[in-house]
Amino acid sequence: MRLQVERGRRLDRAFAAVAAGLEPRERAFAQELAYGTTRLRGRLDHLLERHLDRSLPALQPVVREVLRLGAYQVLEMGGVPVYAAVSESVELARSRGAARAAGLVNAVLRRVAADGARMEFFPAPAADLVGFLSTWGSHPRWMVERWLERYGPEVTRALVEADNTRPELYLVPLRTPVEEALAALAAAGVAADAVPDVPGVLRVEGASTPQEALAAVPDAVVQDPAAHLVVRYAGAEPGTKVADLCSAPGGKALALARHASYTLAADRSEVRLRMVRDNALRTGVRVGCVVADAASPPVRPVDLVLLDAPCTGTGTLRRHPDARWSLMPGDVAKMAAVQDRLLEGAAAAVAVGGVLVYATCSLEPEENEERVEAFLARHPEFSLESSDTVPGRFVDARGRLSVRPGAWPYDGAFAARLRRAA
Repeated sequence: MRLQVERGRRLDRAFAAVAAGLEPRERAFAQELAYGTTRLRGRLDHLLERHLDRSLPALQPVVREVLRLGAYQVLEMGGVPVYAAVSESVELARSRGAARAAGLVNAVLRRVAADGARMEFFPAPAADLVGFLSTWGSHPRWMVERWLERYGPEVTRALVEADNTRPELYLVPLRTPVEEALAALAAAGVAADAVPDVPGVLRVEGASTPQEALAAVPDAVVQDPAAHLVVRYAGAEPGTKVADLCSAPGGKALALARHASYTLAADRSEVRLRMVRDNALRTGVRVGCVVADAASPPVRPVDLVLLDAPCTGTGTLRRHPDARWSLMPGDVAKMAAVQDRLLEGAAAAVAVGGVLVYATCSLEPEENEERVEAFLARHPEFSLESSDTVPGRFVDARGRLSVRPGAWPYDGAFAARLRRAA
């Protein structure tokens, strides 16, 4: 699985494929190992290279991944005895065709375990903050440099630390009142509480898998508070017609559909659109599903259009840790071009007097504020407006939704309401 991720396959899909059929305890262990190793790859690599006579990229890919997995176990998973982690790593190398490297794996992991992950092994933050945040902080150097230039050292450090935390599980009940949902979870033996900053969202602590929590509240969707803030910011009024043009996996479309007279859920991927359909069937919320490209939406103008655009996802790196390693500096500009194209298509689907909500889970201004300004320059018939449906602390001076990890214990989110003149 780790080698598949290294070759470009998304971690969540690779893990789902190998974890099918595992018992809950085995699945939890495998997930912690897979996601934790990916999340702290920069830190692990820095520590491993202290005990190698060559760089990690010079090793066989399988040996490199075995070392990372073993190092994470001995350094971060206290419940795994060192001897067991080392022994299993050696056997894994042998079983994967790297028997000649068994001695190297054994020696390096024993040295890593003996030395630990002492701060003295990393660049001092005061002297080399970029080096510290790219090794101990486990983020690509270009990303750290980019954020330091924009945010400064204090905010960037908080952002990096937030990305390295384990994401929590959140549910949004679509029809069940919050108190009833909490009671149902408690009856199922699942600990949960309401999120005070974002009404309607539950933080779940006691579930081994999301499915366990969803079994207790079948009409709920898994949704981070930041994503639910986008829904609340969009503010679908009762009786409105809504089109969500990049809807998969469907959480936002289903939440909007609670108040709308009709909601269209579109996505260009038929496979991903099945997720929307399955979630709609499970929750009992009605939406119309259609395979379509947001650049050419097959819909007559409606009251509210949500364009939750494809983006670099730099606001969700704690939830998708593999993305930090697959992103390249040029990807921001590439995504901005895609977003401009989709905005043009979405604009045509907005009725006179209606609203286009442009949203991303990116932190990059080229994908957020700059895209909105460029759109408004091309479309004087649209204007930026604020929303009173979310707490003011999540809205910037110009009325745009802005949620940043580190400032809040949630994912990142950006959204702008663009009203078409009547």
